[in-house]
Amino acid sequence: MTEHIEPRAHRFPTLVDVLCQRAESQGDALLYRFLETGDVDGPVEEWTYRRLDSRARSLGARLRALGAQGARALLLYPPGLEFVAGFMGCLYGGVIAVPCYPPDPTRLDRTLPRLRAIARDCGARYVLTTSTIQEMAEFLTPQAPELAELQWIASDAVPEAEATDWKRPDLTSESLAFLQYTSGSTGNPKGVKVSHANILHNESLITRDFGLQAERSVGVGWLPMFHDMGLIGKVLQPLYLGFPCMLMSPIAFLQRPLRWLEAVSHFKATVSGGPNFAFDLCVRKARAEDVARLDLSHWDLAFNGAEPVRRETMERFAETFAPAGFRREAFYPCYGLAEATLIVSGGVKGTPCVQERYDTGLLELGRAKPASDAAEGPTARTLVSSGQGAPDQRLLIVDPETRVPRASNEVGEVWVAGPSVAGGYWDRPEETAHAFGARLANGEGPFLRTGDRPSCRRRASSSSPAVSRICSSSGAGTCIRRTWR
Repeated sequence: MTEHIEPRAHRFPTLVDVLCQRAESQGDALLYRFLETGDVDGPVEEWTYRRLDSRARSLGARLRALGAQGARALLLYPPGLEFVAGFMGCLYGGVIAVPCYPPDPTRLDRTLPRLRAIARDCGARYVLTTSTIQEMAEFLTPQAPELAELQWIASDAVPEAEATDWKRPDLTSESLAFLQYTSGSTGNPKGVKVSHANILHNESLITRDFGLQAERSVGVGWLPMFHDMGLIGKVLQPLYLGFPCMLMSPIAFLQRPLRWLEAVSHFKATVSGGPNFAFDLCVRKARAEDVARLDLSHWDLAFNGAEPVRRETMERFAETFAPAGFRREAFYPCYGLAEATLIVSGGVKGTPCVQERYDTGLLELGRAKPASDAAEGPTARTLVSSGQGAPDQRLLIVDPETRVPRASNEVGEVWVAGPSVAGGYWDRPEETAHAFGARLANGEGPFLRTGDRPSCRRRASSSSPAVSRICSSSGAGTCIRRTWR
């Protein structure tokens, strides 16, 4: 693995200090390039560190003038860099940002209830958005009285001249930066309380585990900015370490998945990735002539996370894009969740993914017996390891009933403790105590117990330990403890 050099950014207490320092030391360097259509030869919007700092100062000054420090602000933005201005503007104003998916006018019956629930849950006072969406507010508010009561601010209409009025808010490393709402049921979303310290620690883990270097790393991302993987991994990580990142709308990716790989090729990206399905989509849409136009030889870390990592997907992708220079060793399965800010575990960069075939029937009975000679099928399945936890965090595989760590080759639940673990759920003391206050039978803790997440079922394999994820028909949120040799 590349030797890890602690980034200067981690010496600062907040993201506000990080951006201020970046604007001073490398102000004119490119930070973000947004591909407006997703095409590499289409129109782009480019922001430097100084531009983002100026936009954040002006919006922060406006929020301060409104007396908003400590309040919650919903971020309702279409894909684009204005979201980043809104997010950092909140931090510059001492406001707790609440990233949200903007309601789809064609599907308000499905998208508006969740937004209303979030607004109620966090007690939002403000909505930050664009002038265009603000004009649509009159059509939303009759159906959502919670939104009508909020003060709407179009961040793109705030003059940058107001930046001169900015004063640093009273923030510490433990101040809340944002609430990341989980993908739970529409009527019961939970806001994970993420502090500046959580973010900076998790960014340091990503930097180390991914082997990123400010002077040579180049990113490409299409993940939604309101989602933890897109926000922490593709928006804030480049800012934290100081390297350029090319961004596009997730809609542009879904419309034509190869736009993603074309951007990786064109900009010689070294780091990019997404959920398992994204790699499958690219394989299904790729034609021989498409592959022939790509150069993926610079792509040395292709992270795969946010859902179970499938061996078949990685094999098909590596085989399909090998003629374009993609190396299967670039794959980097990883595991994380919003309650731990983002990343929890990852492999070793540049090495083959660790895989193990298991007896499926025994998995359902709580045992993880390798099935070395069995064929893939109903009685055996290959699981991909998502690596090990960080040295300064603890990752255990625990029996959720007895609260005792599991032995090797036994099924349990992933428990995590460390500086990246968030501060609980907003205004939900009982659920916070259950999920974030778990203790072993001997009283050791507290730990975050990840198996209670409702969005997926997980298993994990461990040497110290290492994590794998599969979907289980047993209905239990479980993990497999396994010692890799």
